[in-house]
Amino acid sequence: MTKILVTGGTGYIGSHTVVELQAAGFECVIIDNLSNSKLETLDLIEKISGQRPLFVRLDLRHKKELADFLEENQDIVAVIHFAGAKSVGESVTNPLKYYENNVGASVNLLQALQAAGVKNLIFSSTAAVYGEAEKIPVDETTPIQKPSSPYGNTKKMIEEIIYDVCVADEDFQAIALRYFNVAGAHESALIGELPSGIPANLVPFITQSAIGKLPPIKVFGNDYPTTDGYGVRDYIHVVDLARAHVAALRRLLEKENEMNWEFYNLGTGRGNSVKEVIDAFEKVNDVKLAYEIAERRPGDIAEIFTKTDLANEKLQWQAERNLEDILKSAWKWEKTLR
Repeated sequence: MTKILVTGGTGYIGSHTVVELQAAGFECVIIDNLSNSKLETLDLIEKISGQRPLFVRLDLRHKKELADFLEENQDIVAVIHFAGAKSVGESVTNPLKYYENNVGASVNLLQALQAAGVKNLIFSSTAAVYGEAEKIPVDETTPIQKPSSPYGNTKKMIEEIIYDVCVADEDFQAIALRYFNVAGAHESALIGELPSGIPANLVPFITQSAIGKLPPIKVFGNDYPTTDGYGVRDYIHVVDLARAHVAALRRLLEKENEMNWEFYNLGTGRGNSVKEVIDAFEKVNDVKLAYEIAERRPGDIAEIFTKTDLANEKLQWQAERNLEDILKSAWKWEKTLR
């Protein structure tokens, strides 16, 4: 089987992607420092897929350990790079952590791949690279702007670094996948989003509040220039997102890519406000939520959602699950954690 390295593969998106990769016939090897995930995730991946991925606990900031790992695994043909810190709010208060952990570690990875001769990379990027876009919905022709947070800026910088590597080495191929708001859980309810501490994302905050782990939901601002005053985002189911990584990987390995550097927006093509998400959760799960309005959060923007035409055409992929599916699966997952 074709061996794929997945950095951050025991994390939320990484674990779902490993499940989909294994279902598609790939062999996965995970490296993760477990800073925001648990080793038990390997058991759950195995329970879902019937396969246990190889796992090595490793921090990408440790260059020698990374180089030694790749030296010992010379049959790796491609890398899907998820590893990194991802809280917008934390990045505002602790930017140096994000530049070291995201940018520095990604440079280490690229250097190690170059030395090992691995020429295929899928990068986990974000819609935050578009900053406060002047026109909504955004697409891949939308100009990149300075992101509103250090987290988004690290992703923008890493994309630029990968692009420069592709220019310098025409045999190196990379695809950046720019995610919109990822949420939901696997249908088995064995894996899902399990943030450390207080969730930074809306859906896990909703589910933890609904089950009584957290106080009423804080809605950060209801005075945005949107239809109902609440922030608007494009919510994509994590399983749909995971399958997009498989599609992107096949595009690289089968040499279907038209350039050695490509990027795609991954969303549903529809925006939902925070209030719409709260209302939908109450309706589909028959649960009443308590929430309160708080001040806007630093680094947040008013509205963003995407067109998905390019990913639909070039990756032969599209999101199949809607907001209700996301909220049902997230609640099912939350209830297994009691």
